[in-house]
Parts: sequence; structure tokens; C-alpha cells
Amino acid sequence: MSHQIALTIITAIKTSEMEDLKQLLTSMGDTIANNVIIPFGKLSKTHFARFMVLDESVDLDGSRIAPSLVFMIDCDAPLDRNLKELVDVAGAGLDKIYCHCEGYPCHSEVTRGKRLAYLRSNMEKTNLFYVNTIGRTVQQIRQEAQLRKAIQEFLDHSQQDWEKQDPVKVRAAIQSFVFNEPGLHWARKSATPPSFFFRLKEMLHMVGVPLGLLIFFPLVFPAFLLWLVLLRIHELTDPVPSIELDPTRIQALEGDEDFIVQNQFGTVGYIKPGWFWRFTTIATFWLANYATRHIFNKGNLAGLRTVHFGHLIRINNNRRVIFTSYYDGSLESYMDDFIDKVAWVLNTAFGNIVGYPRTRWLILDGAREEQGFKNYNRGHQVRTQVWYSAYDNLTAANLENNAKIRAGLFRDMSLFETEEWFRLL
Repeated sequence: MSHQIALTIITAIKTSEMEDLKQLLTSMGDTIANNVIIPFGKLSKTHFARFMVLDESVDLDGSRIAPSLVFMIDCDAPLDRNLKELVDVAGAGLDKIYCHCEGYPCHSEVTRGKRLAYLRSNMEKTNLFYVNTIGRTVQQIRQEAQLRKAIQEFLDHSQQDWEKQDPVKVRAAIQSFVFNEPGLHWARKSATPPSFFFRLKEMLHMVGVPLGLLIFFPLVFPAFLLWLVLLRIHELTDPVPSIELDPTRIQALEGDEDFIVQNQFGTVGYIKPGWFWRFTTIATFWLANYATRHIFNKGNLAGLRTVHFGHLIRINNNRRVIFTSYYDGSLESYMDDFIDKVAWVLNTAFGNIVGYPRTRWLILDGAREEQGFKNYNRGHQVRTQVWYSAYDNLTAANLENNAKIRAGLFRDMSLFETEEWFRLL
């Protein structure tokens, strides 16, 4: 099994071709898995993907920021194999899209090597990457959904009242069915964990960071106290945020939502001016990424279980931040869950962004101001022209449930455990 990685490519758009590019991307939306431009369904290791256009903007100092195209893929490692598969599967489609962008080798100049070089040269580092369950690959997700479906069909078509039978005998019948079904031979063993070297690297990082902070504690602690003082001064003196929403724009955003069990979300915001907030952004993103990398990586983001992937990326020389995520349910329920369960996480991530409700000591207040938080999200939301899910009929809860069915199918169980396992079906 492999671990998951985030691939983000950001390119400047030729200003005169903005509308043509938006129309091209919008045309992909109806048949996203099998469209002729980029057939995402043929990308074997891609969980989610999106294209979104960032319109021209003016920063807090009055400087122009050119329009750009953001292309994001959440996939199973390794990175280079995913890039090569993308170019091999959708080379001509990439040409159609990126010929609208600056510096792309269009027409007779384009080759496979040049496509790869262009994509690599425009890659952006993801500063915070959340994965619902590290190590759960696209192949595993699809296979385990297939397993559950096959077991359900076996039980439905066997013309027996399984509810009245001994769960141990029912499980034995299911085991026999799966064992003798050629297409389910893989289910006889447990899912393979990420590679030893990946796990070793993660363990060294998980232990090494706290040790490093401990070693430098005499320097870090006084700096932290100074930072707290400056933080509170900035929180008290920064302007009170005020966001006016455009009903027409909100209606357009809502028109892109709630077509499947999952939704996507994306915002772009300016980091508050001054060196203090720039430094705070770098530090808090680094700490938050440590937490998502080593603590919140087993289907649980501090109590929130509906998010599949999430990203925070500093762009434009640390002037702006992109946030994107894929989640289950409606945006309203998504925001309510964040407010109720992980408001402090949101505050550390967005308390440094212009327009976010005022925080107190960075982790308090903020998102707790419900309407201000929801206005911030809608006011900073960016339309995603194209997005793809490799398993658009499955929630995060479905993925976890299916994984438990597979994990418990052939292992030794007590009667109580067998009864609990049977309830998963």
C-alpha cells in the first residue's frame, strides 16, 4: 500500500484568454470521469482532482496579481508516476488547457518531455495536507466497496433468513463465498500498510520535531511569550472584519453544490499585513501540518469525520492563502460541524486572514461567531470549474465501514465481535 500525496500546479493565465479557458473547463463538467479533455477516471491513483480559476486581483498594497489556473490532485504516491500517467493519458487535453496559460509550449513545440517539464516547473508546495486515513489507496477503496456489494448480493440472493441464524454460521457462509469467488481473492488477506521506509520516515519526523523543540526550549519559550504579547496586541488593534455578500454570486456557488454525496470547497484570502502575521502564518501552518500528519490521520480531524482531503497553500510570495477540501454532506452542515467540533483548529489556520472573525489568543472566539464565520467562507469562496471524485457515491463513513468489513472477514473473532462485525453489513 502507498501513502497519499498532494500535487498542486499553479500557472499564470493569458489575460485575453480567461473567458475561453473558463468555458473550456466548464464544458468538462458533465462527463468528468470520461471527458475527452482529461478522462480523470483513467488516472489509476487519483482520489480527487480539481481545476479552478483565480481571477485577477489587487493585493493589500495595491499591486496587481495576475489571473491564474490552479490544478490540484490528491493521489497515491509516488508523485512522478502520477505526473507521467497524467501526461500519457491526457497529453492532448493538457495542451488544450495550458495553451491558455503563460509559457506553455503549444502546437508543434510540444512534446511529452516538455509537458512534464512545464508541470513540474509550476508545482507549488502544500503547506498543510490533511488525509482522512493515510495509506488507504484508491484501489483499496474500490475493492472494499466491491467486497461489501458482493457480500450483500450473496446474502440477498441466497433466499435464507440470515437475521435469525447464528452470526458465526452466517460469517462462515460469507467466508466460504468470498474464498471461492475468483474476483475477490485479494480479500483473503488484510490491506497492505504503507512501506516500511515511509513509516520509518514518519516515525523519525514525529519524534524528531518535539525533541528539537525540547532542545531549543530555552530559546523557544521566551520567543513564544513575546509572540503571545504581540498576538494579543494585533488582535485588539486589527480592524473589525465586515463582509458584504453578493446574493447573485452566492446563488451561482450554490448551483455547483449537492449533486452527489460529496462536495468540494475552496477559498482564497489575503494574509493580514505586516511581518508578524506573515511569520505567524508560516509557524501555525507548520504546526498544524505536523498535527494532521501524525495525529489526525485515522479518519478523525479532532472529532470531525466527514472530510476526505484538505489543503492550505501559501501563494503569491506569502501574500495569499488557498484552502481547499472535499467533504460529505452540505456546506451548511460542514460549516456547522467545524464550528461545533474544531473551531480552534479553524482559528489557528484562518485567524491570520483578512476578513476572518476576530480571534482571542488565536484559538478562542473566531469561528464561534457563527454568522461572521459563514460570511467569511462564502465571501472568500472561489468557484471550482472542474472537480472529480474517484468514488463519488461513498462517504468517509462508508470507506471506514467497508475497511472494517474487509479487516474482520477472516481474522479470529469472539461471538460478540462477530455480532458487531455482522452489523456492518
